[in-house]
Amino acid sequence: MSQSNTQSYWGPPPRDYNSDSYDLGSRPSFYKRRSYNDYENMGAQFEDSDTQALEPTPRTHAHQASVEPFNTDVQRVPVNADGPLHQFQQVHRVPSDSFRSLRYDTKKRSYRFDNLSEIQSERNAGRGGQSGSFYRDGRPSTPPMEEILRLPLTWWMNSTAKNHFVAMIGEFVGTTMFLFFAFAGTQVANIQSSTTTTTNATNGFSPLVLLYTAVSFGFSLMVNVWIFFRISGGLFNPAVTLAMVMVKSLDYVRGSLLFLAQISGSLLASVLVRALFPTPLNVRTTLSAETSKAQGVFIEAILTAELVFTIFMLAKEKHRATYMAPVGIGLSLFIAELVGVFYTGGSLNPARSFGPCAVTGVWDSEHWVYWLGPAIGALIAVVFYKFIKILEYEIANPGQDAESEVEVQVEQSRDGAWRKKDEEA
Repeated sequence: MSQSNTQSYWGPPPRDYNSDSYDLGSRPSFYKRRSYNDYENMGAQFEDSDTQALEPTPRTHAHQASVEPFNTDVQRVPVNADGPLHQFQQVHRVPSDSFRSLRYDTKKRSYRFDNLSEIQSERNAGRGGQSGSFYRDGRPSTPPMEEILRLPLTWWMNSTAKNHFVAMIGEFVGTTMFLFFAFAGTQVANIQSSTTTTTNATNGFSPLVLLYTAVSFGFSLMVNVWIFFRISGGLFNPAVTLAMVMVKSLDYVRGSLLFLAQISGSLLASVLVRALFPTPLNVRTTLSAETSKAQGVFIEAILTAELVFTIFMLAKEKHRATYMAPVGIGLSLFIAELVGVFYTGGSLNPARSFGPCAVTGVWDSEHWVYWLGPAIGALIAVVFYKFIKILEYEIANPGQDAESEVEVQVEQSRDGAWRKKDEEA
């Protein structure tokens, strides 16, 4: 098998202070210093000089023939002050352009690349059309290129900007899906209503309508938070976003972008429901005739505080049941809707109230209630959350995430030792 001109190097990119050939960003967080014995055990070659080989010699087992990397050319680089080179990183240089390179991280299984077409053609040459990097015995040393390709033109974007963009898109789509199904369920519940509002007191008291609306919102939130929390956090609510910014779980830039995405998602969901269903859009939130504006503000505030605090304790605070947080969050909105729909329409979310009003063009005099109330509720939840964090609530009832009584006793004994040490100090 003929050798390719593409050279493979193991370790971080060689430092070239005279060019930007390997300016691939900051070193990954998993870089660790390794001893000589560590590398000897891994089969790496070392030399007693000021240079070291970047190409390791894999172990040869009884059931394997001599296993060597496909490319045997070794480049020597000065040993830098950052310690031994890391074993999990592979750099492929493009021969025709020394300022472009491809890096494959075998630990994170991801590529960061330039000159993709040229690199792929280099790899396909002499390999029967197969892509990827190969050992001499035919075993692939890297995944095929087509299996790890990502969205084009994203490699050049600043990583922070790209992350903000991805989170914003996820929040926009997630908010749209959450409110679309919630509005659609409410539309069905109010199918016989001649008004454009969800307030049950306006439509006449109907427990079934109230329950149907609450289930629509609660379950829609639960499902979509479960889908999107890995992408954007699955907030879907400017009040929740404000609370996350106040506890420093989000920075101001990310919070502002998520806010815009949530408002846009609410508008799109309202447009879709109005366009797809034959009945008029009747999902606006208004106060009942018996509910004053002050009462509406505090009803919304208390219900929102309960929802936000649920998110803090189930999602922000990491524990054994964090993966089940969407269930608790959805149920929290469900019980809040059971209380709030009759009196205020059960908004708890400025974006939820803004979209239908903007699409229908009907702005009630109490619309500000659905902005001020949730904001106050978010502030209440933040204050109480910070209060119990200052008091170290984890020590008050230890062992809640332990699997056995033994672990509970160990945690309790540790807590007692900490208290005794603090008292002695």
